[in-house]
Amino acid sequence: MRDIDDAPRPIGELALQVIAMPADTNADGDIYGGWLLSQMDVAGGITAGRRAGGRIATVAVGGMAFLTPVNVGAVVTCYTEIVEIGRSSIRVNVEVWTTDIDEDESVKVTEGEFVYVAIDDNGRTRSVD
Repeated sequence: MRDIDDAPRPIGELALQVIAMPADTNADGDIYGGWLLSQMDVAGGITAGRRAGGRIATVAVGGMAFLTPVNVGAVVTCYTEIVEIGRSSIRVNVEVWTTDIDEDESVKVTEGEFVYVAIDDNGRTRSVD
């Protein structure tokens, strides 16, 4: 018998929750991967911006693979964890989990690594506070 603690769980802190809507789908009714990627970037940007103490910009996205499709109406939840802080950069891992409206169990959809750089009011790189 499987212990409840053996169930996979998200790593990191909740950064963003949104519902996948019909406008976020292609002609076949599947959620766009690009829409999901943009939600991940928003979640990672929230975390990086808070840590940087101001404005940041996305400079890189690591490889990612989609493990399962996202259904319309699913609650999409992004969890973030800071992996590394450089002089001006912040590397953030973002995990995406979904819960369908008629289900209780969350399912991991994908994860990716995003790199942000702290920038000043002139758009130039600055040190992370």
